[in-house]
Amino acid sequence: MTKLTTYAVCLCLAATPLAAQDKDSDLREGMDLLSEGTKLLLRGLMGEIEPALRELEGALRDMHAYHPPEVLPNGDIIIRRKVPLTAPRGGDVEIEL
Repeated sequence: MTKLTTYAVCLCLAATPLAAQDKDSDLREGMDLLSEGTKLLLRGLMGEIEPALRELEGALRDMHAYHPPEVLPNGDIIIRRKVPLTAPRGGDVEIEL
């Protein structure tokens, strides 16, 4: 009977590292799945904001067509173009303010 108990205890002790290895592999598998999910989420977000980023890039390119803003003594702020636009043909153009 003591041999049977000894064998049972040895068997339980030998099985303990196997259970720990299963937990480590489950943890690794869970981390891999979490990593893949994060990658998919970030790819989806990049796909959604890509058009807005391209629009912002175009707006930044347009900013090079202007001089830095000037503040006049009366408080008005003027932003002048580096290359002025040509006036439309047809005489005086009335601008409504």
